[in-house]
Amino acid sequence: MKKAVHKAVIRFAIFVNIMLVTLPFAFCWFWSYADGIVMPYYRRGNFLLIALFVLLYIVFGRTYDAFLISYYPFLEMLCSQAIALLMSDLIMYIVISLLSLGFVNVCYLLITFGVQLSVTAFWCLMTRKLYFTMVNPKLTAVIYDEQPDVGELIKKYRLGRKFNVVRVATVKDCMDGQMTILEGMEVVFVCGVHSHDRNIILKYCIGNNIRLFVIPRVGDVLMSSAKRVHILHLPMLMVERYSPSVGYLFFKRMFDIVFSVTVLFLASPLMILTAVAIKLYDGGQVFYRQCRLTKDGKCFFILKFRSMRVDAEENGVQLCSGGEDDRVTPVGRVIRRLHIDELPQMLNIVSGSMSVVGPRPERPELEEQYLKELPEFRLRLQAKAGLTGYAQVYGKYNTTPYDKLQMDLMYISNPGILEDLRIVLATIKVLFLPESGEILTKRQAVISELAAGEEKEKEKEK
Repeated sequence: MKKAVHKAVIRFAIFVNIMLVTLPFAFCWFWSYADGIVMPYYRRGNFLLIALFVLLYIVFGRTYDAFLISYYPFLEMLCSQAIALLMSDLIMYIVISLLSLGFVNVCYLLITFGVQLSVTAFWCLMTRKLYFTMVNPKLTAVIYDEQPDVGELIKKYRLGRKFNVVRVATVKDCMDGQMTILEGMEVVFVCGVHSHDRNIILKYCIGNNIRLFVIPRVGDVLMSSAKRVHILHLPMLMVERYSPSVGYLFFKRMFDIVFSVTVLFLASPLMILTAVAIKLYDGGQVFYRQCRLTKDGKCFFILKFRSMRVDAEENGVQLCSGGEDDRVTPVGRVIRRLHIDELPQMLNIVSGSMSVVGPRPERPELEEQYLKELPEFRLRLQAKAGLTGYAQVYGKYNTTPYDKLQMDLMYISNPGILEDLRIVLATIKVLFLPESGEILTKRQAVISELAAGEEKEKEKEK
C-alpha cells in the first residue's frame, strides 16, 4: 500500500509538470498562431494540436529521463526537461509552419519556451524539496564480490538523500550469516556476484519485499537476449549470436543514409569553415584518418577533423587528455568541445563502414590490450561500429572496458529501430552535459601503457 501511494504521488507530480508546461504553449497557440493557419481549427482541432504537444513532451521527457525526481541532481534534471521542451517546441513550430504554409514568427514560441523553462525550474526545485522532506532515505546494503565501490558512487553522485548505505559486506559474509545482514533493509545493491549466490539473495529480497539493484556480469547481459522456447516439454531459454532480422538491417541502413546525408547538408557551411580554420592555422591536412575496428574485426579508416598538431604522433601512440593536451591546437580545442571534429564520420556512415548507432570503434592496438585482461571484449564486434551508442549515452561515469562492454552488449542483445532512435535522441542530452575529466579513465590508462611499451621497443632498437 505504501509503494502504491508513493507511485501515485510521483505520477501526480509528473502530471502537474506536464500541465505547467502545456498551459504556456496552449496560450501561445490560441493567442498567436491559431487564427493564422490556412484553415483555422474549431474546438476539436485546437485540442488535438495541444494534445500533440503533450504527447511529444512525454516522449522526449521519458527519453531524457526528465521525470526521475529522486535520482538526478537539480541541474541535470532541469537540463533534461529543458531539452525535452526544446525538442517538443521545435517540432510544434514545424507543424504550425506547415499548417500556415510558411514560416511563422518564432518569437512567440521563444517567449513561450522561456516561460516553460521558468515554471519547470520552479517545479524541479519545489518537487525535489517536497519529495526529500516527505521521503526518508532508504536503508541500503551493498553486497559485493567485485566492484565494491557503489557506496562511494552513491556519495559522489549525491544520491545519499535517496539511499542511506548502512551496511557493506562481501557475498561470503552475507552467505555465512544466513542473510541476517539484509534484515531490515529496504534496498540492496548486488555488485559482481556470481549467479548462484546472487539468485539466493534475489529470492530473499523478493520474499521480504526488498528492492534489489543488480550490477550484472557479462553472462547476465548475454542472457537478456534469450528467447523463450518450449522443447522436450520443458521451458528453455535460447541464446545465440547477434542476428537481427533482414527488415531491421534494411531500415537501419536507410536511416543511416538519410540521417548522415541530412547532417552533411545542414552542417556543410560549418564543416567548410572548420576546414578553412584548420588549414589556415598550420597549413596541415584537414582530416585525420585512423584505423579502427568494426563488425567481425574488420578494419576501416575513421575520418575526423584534425584537432592536434601534424607531428602529434610522430613518436607513436600517446595519451590524449583532451583540452589539457599541449598537442591539441587552439582550433582543435574548440571543435572538440563542440564535437565538430566528429562530423566527417558522416562520410563513413554513407560509405557503410559505420552506422549511426552501434558500439564505438576502437583502435586495433587498444583492442589487443583490452583482450589481454578481458577476452570477452571482442563480443562488441558482433555489430557494426557506430557514431554513438548505449555506452556513450549512459556511460558517462562508467569508462572501464568491462562496463563499456556490458553496455554495448545491452544494445546488441536487444536491437531495434525504436532503440536506435531513442539512443540518437538521448545523445543530444549528452552533448549539453560537461564531460567528466576528474579521473584517468581505463581507456586512457591503456593508451598510456601502450605508449610506454612502444617507447621501450624503440629504445631496444636503438
